Order: sequence, then structure tokens, then C-alpha cells
Amino acid sequence: MKAWQVAELGEPRGAMRLAETARPEPGPGQLLVRVRAAAVNFPDALMCRGQYQVRPPLPFTPGVELCGEVVAAGGPAEGGRPGGPGGPGEEGAGDGVPAVGDRVIGTPLLPHGAYAEYALMDAAAAFPAPPALDDAEAAALHIGYQTAWFGLHRRAALRPGETLLVHAAAGGVGSAAVQLGKAAGATVIGVVGGPEKAAVARALGADLVVDRREQDFTAAVKEATGGRGADVVFDPVGGDAYTGSARCTAFEGRILVVGFAGGAVQAPALNHALIKNYSVLGLHWGLYNTRDPHAVHRAHAELTGLAAKGVVRPLVSERVPLDGAADAVQRIADGTTTGRIAVLPG
Repeated sequence: MKAWQVAELGEPRGAMRLAETARPEPGPGQLLVRVRAAAVNFPDALMCRGQYQVRPPLPFTPGVELCGEVVAAGGPAEGGRPGGPGGPGEEGAGDGVPAVGDRVIGTPLLPHGAYAEYALMDAAAAFPAPPALDDAEAAALHIGYQTAWFGLHRRAALRPGETLLVHAAAGGVGSAAVQLGKAAGATVIGVVGGPEKAAVARALGADLVVDRREQDFTAAVKEATGGRGADVVFDPVGGDAYTGSARCTAFEGRILVVGFAGGAVQAPALNHALIKNYSVLGLHWGLYNTRDPHAVHRAHAELTGLAAKGVVRPLVSERVPLDGAADAVQRIADGTTTGRIAVLPG
């Protein structure tokens, strides 16, 4: 099969090489899937550089999110049940182990990532692909929307009528936060970099869009809220985005630290949080897969329902063939894209 591989760490465009490799074999509790679409994520670039918290052994195939068709199963997992969360009869779980022919979404098992014709998945962590979404849209529903869902609802407890400030509002996870914030009844202020991204954020439903290259977003938020500030800040950027957000967070506001796409990891001034009475909340969504997998399944059910109603739909800005994967990951790393790029091996 064809698969992209990283044999030496570096920038994605230079580190990724398209090669012919053996098709992986599923072990106990695993699925072999034919990749129908792979969504490009910023962690893919970090993994190529060796900067991600997950460091698969070299060589590895990157790609952390996919929509695939099950072609084979590796038999029951240890303990005689191939399910885990999602097994039959478990409250809040899925519909059981996927069968051959099912369309599923989720994260592949590294080192056999999504930028390939075939990949491996944990049967317990493979979710039914929402029927309302095509392959590319379904591939992009999982990580970004789960991250936004857990951040807004579980960590920040966003309430109807509150003001939500979303940084990188035209990006993959930011666009999810905009849609889910509107679905929750919040007033959404999106911060973007450039007029093209501003147009995208408006189309996603943001009530106010601020181009940080043209306007001080801190002042804009204060003006839009009558000086009160944002109740919840969704920040996947870090650095200056966090620093400015702390200056325009409301009394009893919540700042969600989602990532550091801007490249700088800020050092929060805790005395400022004390004086202004706001909370700084960390979000590592991946931990829920092991700490509370039932909640991940429940969130997937909620997201599937919202997709069926047309309330959320992943913004897929480009669909590229398999041989365009390295360039797509590089452009994500460079911050020049909007929404999600989907790689279509077929």
C-alpha cells in the first residue's frame, strides 16, 4: 500500500516521504480500515518535528484523525470482549464493535497513521461516522469538535446568553468552537488574522469578528460587551492571545488553554487571576479517552445529533489526494489555512 512515512524528524514537507509499505495487520481488539479521508491537524506537524507529546518510533506514518471503512477485525481484545467503551449494553456507550463494511471515524493507532491507504484503529475507540456528513466532513468531526465540546461544556460550563471569545476562529478547532458556542446560545466573538479568515468566521456564525492585524481585540471585546468582557475564552493560540484575553475576561470568567499554535507558551500572572476573579482552565482532550471514555462516546452522540440537524458541519476548505498530504501538513504548520484540509487516499 502507499503510505507517508517520517524516517527523520523535521519540517513536514521535508520529513514526510511517500512510500510503498506493507499493509498493517490488526491485533486483538483492533480494526484494519481503508482510509476514506484523513483530516489534517496541527499535531501532525508537531509529530513530524518531534515536538508532540506522543512520539512514535521512527519510521512512522503521521495522521491522527480519519474516516475509514472497516475491512478486517483482529478478534476479541484481552478478556474476551473486543469492545471496552462502546460494548453492548453499557450506559452512555456506542453501538458495539464495528463490523466489516461500517464507516467509522476516530484516531488511528500509531505508528500506522491516517496518511495511508490503510490504517489500524482501536475497536473500542472507533465511532460510527455521522450519516449526515460526507467522508471528509466526518473525518474532521472527531478531535476538533470533541475538544471544543469538552472545553466549552465540561470545563468552562458555557451558559446561554454568555459571551464566548474564540481565537483562531477560522481554524480547525476554532471553527468548531464557534459553531458549538452558537449552538449553546452564546454570543460569539471570533478573532482571526486577515480578511479571508474574517469572512470565514462570519460565515460560521460569529456575531462579531475581529481581525487582530487591523484591530486590538482586547479593546473590541470590551466595547462589544459594555466593558464587562468575555465570560469564556477559547484559546488554542497562546502567547499574546492569552495575554490580551486576560485583560478582557469578565468577572468570574473562564480562560480555556487549549494549545499553543502561536508558538509561545505563556506564563499566567496568577496575581492577575486573583485580582480579577477569573479562572484559567487547562484542556487535554486526549486524557478523556482513558479517564472517562463514556463521556467521549456521549459527546460523539451529541455531535452526531447536531450534525443531523445541520447545526454543526466541519469546515473542509480543501480536499487533496494522498500525494498532497505533506504539503497540506506544512501549510497547517505555517498557519496559512482556514478550516480543515482533508486528504483523500482514494
